[in-house]
Amino acid sequence: MLRVLLVTDTDKPIGDLREALARLGYDMLAGTAASQALHRRVESERPDVIIIDTESPSRDTLEQLAVMNATAPRPVLMFSNDANQQLIRDAVGAGVTAYLVEGLATEKLAPILEVALARFAQETQLRERLAQVENELAERKLIDRAKRLIMDQEKLAEPAAYASLRKRAMNQGVKLIEVARQIVMAADSPK
Repeated sequence: MLRVLLVTDTDKPIGDLREALARLGYDMLAGTAASQALHRRVESERPDVIIIDTESPSRDTLEQLAVMNATAPRPVLMFSNDANQQLIRDAVGAGVTAYLVEGLATEKLAPILEVALARFAQETQLRERLAQVENELAERKLIDRAKRLIMDQEKLAEPAAYASLRKRAMNQGVKLIEVARQIVMAADSPK
C-alpha cells in the first residue's frame, strides 16, 4: 500500500482528493503539508508518492522539491492551473514526475498515478545505471593513470605495466582499483 502525502498551497479544500485516494487503496498520511514544509515532512514521514495541488508552483515550492529530489527522491504529481511552459520545465527540473494542468479529476487519478510511478521507477534505474557507469569510468581513469606512472617509473610498455599492476593486486589480495589508488596517492603525496 503506497503512502501518499498531499501538499497544497491553495485555499480550496482537497478532502475529495483524500477520499478518492483512500478509496483507491492508498494510505493517506495525516494532514496536508504546506509547500514550505515539504522537505521536513518527507524526511519525517517518508511517503512513497507526493501529490501537490497548486494554482501555480512558487519558487519556494520548486526549491523545496529540488532539495527533496537531491536527498530523498520520490514520485511527485503536480496539479496546477498554470500552463506556462517555462514553469513546467522548471517543475520537471526540480523533480516533478507528472505535471497536469486544468484541475484534478479524481476518476483519472489511478492511471495518472500508475504512469507517474512507472516513470519514476524508470528514471531511478537510469540514474543508478548512470552512477554505476560514471564510477566505472572514474576507476578506469585511475587505473590508466597508475599504469602510466608504472610505465614512467619502471620504463615498461603498457601491457607490462598493466601486468605489474595486476600482479601487485594479486600479491596484496585486493582489487586492481585499490592498488591503482595506492600508486596514484603515493605519486601525489608531497615528497
